[in-house]
Amino acid sequence: MTKGTSSFGKRHNKTHTLCRRCGKSSFHIQKKVCGACAYPSARMRHYNWGKKAIRRHTTGTGRMSHIRKVHRRFRNGFREGEEAKSMKAKKTTTAPAAATAAQ
Repeated sequence: MTKGTSSFGKRHNKTHTLCRRCGKSSFHIQKKVCGACAYPSARMRHYNWGKKAIRRHTTGTGRMSHIRKVHRRFRNGFREGEEAKSMKAKKTTTAPAAATAAQ
């Protein structure tokens, strides 16, 4: 038996399937562990020798469905339960002042 072409023809079993967390075809069926993200481990798999790989998966490369809202709330001081200030009151006070300045 040779180690090359004839042996490759016998490879028809899948060792990896799609991962629930990262979506890559890296989830090992027998080990029940993803080779890309280490699912079901709570921590994501990353190594410092793969700087570019870390950059691809870091915060800001996805939807950021929650963090995006937190950043907006942070800029406004995490205010809750307040009523929005009326913009009509500001417009009426500035309009006469602009009219008198034009005359």
